[in-house]
Parts: sequence; structure tokens; C-alpha cells
Amino acid sequence: MGNITNKEPYQQAYYPPAPTGFTRFMRTCILWQLYRFVAINYKMIKLLAKSHH
Repeated sequence: MGNITNKEPYQQAYYPPAPTGFTRFMRTCILWQLYRFVAINYKMIKLLAKSHH
């Protein structure tokens, strides 16, 4: 049929890549999370305002 290779369980290919230091920082930075929270809420308010004429 085709060349099908079975992977052994628990090989490195089965695990997702580890996040970089910058990614971990962005996930834990309170100021960045506050900025994203405000930006997403602003987008939602804008969308709701357009839909309720």
C-alpha cells in the first residue's frame, strides 16, 4: 500500500514544542493581559454598537 512507519509512543515527536521565554513572558505579564482585555472588549463594544442601530 504505502510506506507507513509506526512511531514509538513517548517519542519527542509526540510532544508539542516548549514555549519560548518571550511567549511565557507575554502569558504572565499583567500589563499585556490588561491591554489585550481592553482591546478585545473595545472590539466587542464596537461590533455591538454597529448591530444595534
